[in-house]
Amino acid sequence: MRAGIPVRNGDRRRLYPAIDRISGACTADIRRLDQSRYWPEATSGAFWHWAALAHGPLRWLVSPRTEIRCDIRECGCDPSLYRDHLEEVLHALPGKSARELRQLVWALDSKILARAKVIRADSSHTRWWPGQL
Repeated sequence: MRAGIPVRNGDRRRLYPAIDRISGACTADIRRLDQSRYWPEATSGAFWHWAALAHGPLRWLVSPRTEIRCDIRECGCDPSLYRDHLEEVLHALPGKSARELRQLVWALDSKILARAKVIRADSSHTRWWPGQL
């Protein structure tokens, strides 16, 4: 009788940690958006990489990589693609969820701009990251 009931595997491991300091509703909205437009954990992965850039060694910000960039998001050779993904998500999320995530992303933006004096930006709320990292 129980043979037709699907079994959940408990060993499903996350590639990236969940985004801290956001509500369950925002997490659910992000998860739905990832499933419908992107791939599982796409946004948490982009946020994790952007946070790693903000909190990582200063040399990642001061001396940008000069090699040819392949424009493949999964490769990781162009960190601005992670910020582009976050920007797309901020515009696609419902209002309240977008505000929650925007606060965290802008905090990371401010940290990156404060640490790297060589990045030109009028404000942290404009698209300053293309070609800067």
